[in-house]
Amino acid sequence: VLSSLPLQVMLYFNVYYFPVWCLAEGMMLQLKYHLLPWHYQFLLVTAFLILSLAEGSRLYLGYLGNLQEK
Repeated sequence: VLSSLPLQVMLYFNVYYFPVWCLAEGMMLQLKYHLLPWHYQFLLVTAFLILSLAEGSRLYLGYLGNLQEK
């Protein structure tokens, strides 16, 4: 089984950038949440949760599959 070096580098740095992105996006969500209508509030929170869960699971599976060479 061969691992991909460019993918390893991207996963390595993305593990550190993801919490920063999540914090910045959460702060922006908090700042503009009360200014939006209720349906946009629901869509914004739903999209944030789905993207955060998808990115977190992608990083976890990429770490297991490529960085640990399993």
